[in-house]
Amino acid sequence: MTIDDYIREFVTVWVVVDPIGTVPVFIAVTATMSSKERRGVAFRAALISALILLAFIVGGQLLLEALEISLVSFQIAGGIVLFLFALQMIFGPGKPESELSENRPSKEDVAVFPLAVPSLASPGAMLAVVVLTDNNRYSITEQAITTGVVMLVILGALILMLAAGFINRVIGISGASILSRVMGLILAAVAVDNVRDALLASGLTS
Repeated sequence: MTIDDYIREFVTVWVVVDPIGTVPVFIAVTATMSSKERRGVAFRAALISALILLAFIVGGQLLLEALEISLVSFQIAGGIVLFLFALQMIFGPGKPESELSENRPSKEDVAVFPLAVPSLASPGAMLAVVVLTDNNRYSITEQAITTGVVMLVILGALILMLAAGFINRVIGISGASILSRVMGLILAAVAVDNVRDALLASGLTS
């Protein structure tokens, strides 16, 4: 894999995790907390989401193999799901609006829901990390680097949550919604590319 491949992976993971879209959600669910409590929630949400995605990196493909599902089929299905997810980001309510419209849980729960799941470790993110660490296509070293890329994105999300107050003053919920839609367009292109690569790998197209 080349540097360009890792940049592409970073963009893919960044888009499906959408740390910027998490900022308004974080601000809303921690509005009544002290600064110390908000920092604690940010660190806990980042840790939980990182562990969830790591679990999918380690065990996701093993589960597929146990179910006798080929990774090519999973990659095509994943590309379709990511494309539908991208369409929802573009045409549906943005991530901040859709997640803020749900009932807010008590502050003891917000690090897990909605911050860790589904805001950071979303179904699209879980799907993406399995495809990006295919045992049949990537070496252990390449998978380790990809895992580092995923953790780097989670670190970025943590930094954005810690700086949420400043970011909210700069871009606001409307700005985050616009960025979410732009990321949706990027994700749609990535999803189409994933399906094309899977078809090429299977020999169904040229």
